[in-house]
Amino acid sequence: MKLEKGSVVTAKAGRDCGGYFAVTELHEDHCFIADGKSRKLSNPKRKNLKHISVTNSVIDLNDITDKKLRGLLKEFSGRAE
Repeated sequence: MKLEKGSVVTAKAGRDCGGYFAVTELHEDHCFIADGKSRKLSNPKRKNLKHISVTNSVIDLNDITDKKLRGLLKEFSGRAE
C-alpha cells in the first residue's frame, strides 16, 4: 500500500510501538503521525518511515477533530491486520 496523508499506520519502534496512528504530513524520509490522544493533530510526532508499518486503510483528515480521530483509530486496535 502506498503511504499518503491520512494513511493508518502502526509504529514498529519507539515508545509508541504497536499503536495505531494517522499520517498528517509526509516527507522524503519521515512523516508526522497523530492519534488524537497522546499525539494531537495540532502537535504530531515526527517518525522515520523505517519505523512504521502501513495498513490498507485511509482516513479523510479534512475537518476532523482529535475525538473523531481517536474513535476511528480505536476500531483498528481491536482487529488484526
